[in-house]
Amino acid sequence: MNSPADIAGQPPLAAPATAKKLEKLGIRRRFDLVLHLPLRYEDETHLYPIAQAPYGQAVLVEGEVTNCEVQFRPRRQLVAQIEDKSGRLVLRFIHFYPNTQQALARGRRVRALGEVRRGFFGDEMVHPKLREVHEGDPLADSLTPVYPTVNGLTQPVLRRLIHAELKAQPMPETLPDDIRRRLGLMPFADAVQLLHRPGPEYSATQLTDGNLPAWQRLKFDELLAQQLSMRLAYRARRQGSAPVIAGDGSLRARLAANLPFALTGAQQKVLAEIVADLALPHPMNRLLQGDVGSGKTIVAALAALAAIEAGFQVALMAPTEILAEQHYVKLAAWLAPLGIEVAWLSGSLRKKARGEMAVRIASGTARLAVGTHALFQDDVAFSRLGLVIVDEQHRFGVGQRLALQQKGAAPHQLMMSATPIPRTLAMSFYADLDVSVIDELPPGRTPIVTKLISAERRDEVVRFVDKACREGNQVYWVCPLIEESETLQLQTAVDTHAVLVEDLPQWGVGLVHGRMKPAEKAEVMARFIRNELQLLVATTVIEVGVDVPNASLMVIEHAERMGLAQLHQLRGRVGRGAAKSSCVLLFETPLSELAKARLKVIYENTDGFEIARQDLNIRGPGEFLGARQSGLPMLRFADLEADIELLEAARELAPQLLQRWPQYAQAHLARWLAGREHFLKA
Repeated sequence: MNSPADIAGQPPLAAPATAKKLEKLGIRRRFDLVLHLPLRYEDETHLYPIAQAPYGQAVLVEGEVTNCEVQFRPRRQLVAQIEDKSGRLVLRFIHFYPNTQQALARGRRVRALGEVRRGFFGDEMVHPKLREVHEGDPLADSLTPVYPTVNGLTQPVLRRLIHAELKAQPMPETLPDDIRRRLGLMPFADAVQLLHRPGPEYSATQLTDGNLPAWQRLKFDELLAQQLSMRLAYRARRQGSAPVIAGDGSLRARLAANLPFALTGAQQKVLAEIVADLALPHPMNRLLQGDVGSGKTIVAALAALAAIEAGFQVALMAPTEILAEQHYVKLAAWLAPLGIEVAWLSGSLRKKARGEMAVRIASGTARLAVGTHALFQDDVAFSRLGLVIVDEQHRFGVGQRLALQQKGAAPHQLMMSATPIPRTLAMSFYADLDVSVIDELPPGRTPIVTKLISAERRDEVVRFVDKACREGNQVYWVCPLIEESETLQLQTAVDTHAVLVEDLPQWGVGLVHGRMKPAEKAEVMARFIRNELQLLVATTVIEVGVDVPNASLMVIEHAERMGLAQLHQLRGRVGRGAAKSSCVLLFETPLSELAKARLKVIYENTDGFEIARQDLNIRGPGEFLGARQSGLPMLRFADLEADIELLEAARELAPQLLQRWPQYAQAHLARWLAGREHFLKA
């Protein structure tokens, strides 16, 4: 069986100026050149007679220049004509240099590569790629790769560097032979050679659609590297030490007895998983997923009580002040009757109040601290921090979460997300975490009817709002911007509020947006919760955490501008009471194809996981990962949905490779992740 070799410790890539340009492409070491695969291919292996050259695709023709001149109407341009035995072709250059004109001197024989189209004076090519030849010169023996590049780094230079590396670079196998054959994968060296220098038997379409065995090998290797690194990160965390938290259950039992509802089976299941993790001597890193309204907050409260029972403090951090304050109000109402003090800490607190809260947290008097980024500032210290809970975790960067964890001696961490993560994404980018899913909504949640309405029917929507208020219900009206934008021309929340106050004078209309002072926002929200305001005009600051059971209608302006996850989150603010609830998505016409696709998904689905799956197909994984991606390289070759079978195979092989063939695992990671050590720290 072949054995892998060390590919590290190699000489510099190129001269300093070229190396800087290569670095912009992510090429920092010699082997990165091998992994810098073509964007497309040009076929210079087949020569078409001019009269038979097909339209609509890049083709190679050859002929003698019969005329070349600079024309000035309708604009300055270089126009040449070439001929072969079958016909004539015009070559047109809008932008050209003197050497282009010299290359097209009358009587010269040239090959032109480009797309033939019908022109005013017959068939023509615009800005073809040119090469002077002599009759009988051989054609290329392989398709010509065209690589992603940057300004100042030409295709010939890139090709020369890459082809030199393909000859010089040892490319040993990083998979045991029997494993590779069982998976039906071609040898790595053969795969990269084929993709960089494909023979004339392959078409450009075959080479770029991702289905060739060569592409399958590259995709599998990339996914395997990701799985291996995630497994190692998971293993490293599990080998760390953390306080054993084993509460007696007394506080949890008292809270459960005081609740006006019973936990669902799904909530009980995930709580048991969390409590079991807390009792282990290594750090918990668990992601708690649950759709909008599934009851994550009560699970977080019970998890916090498990830590408090064992004598530890708990910190709960949320990304926005509105969401953090909602958590504080709810948790304080649940925990105060149990004799537990809950501290509130945010950037908007006055210096004296902030100082008092910091003292109570540092002394341990406050057993639970709820807040925003203020929780991990330098002047905040904890007495005995045992558990960190991060809500809407994708909105925080790796560094921010680590800063809060460093407030204690390796505290356990529970991350929560109301944005369901598609299975393929969880299998790949979240494979280093334990994941718990609340896959059941509490009983009594009212189904939400979603309506798509053109903004031209806005008056009807206003009448619909009036009707909802007359029936004793409350309404959200959401706008995506708070100030006028000439580019987007979106209705602002401020203007919308003024219009609705005029249109609906009989109802209290409030306004909340991100640029208001926290105290002003809190006052408006409190009035809405008390039903002193029947209509709340807001920006997307109300996306998460707002819980007003009497609100039964939401209107979302310019829904076509918003992402699916955001629309689903906003829609989840209604349907929390007994009244029949609706969400009206107002859209401007004409709609782009992307906007149509998004609105169709949100209209047809209420299951957050199905919405997330389709959103992944539309957008890709970037926005799902949020700030987490600051520590993770995105996939370059593989597609999570299209390559699910390869992902499954890589996920199954990774632990086997680490256990039985660690030398191969090490070589594989060195090949794919050398120079990207931050990946393992994410």
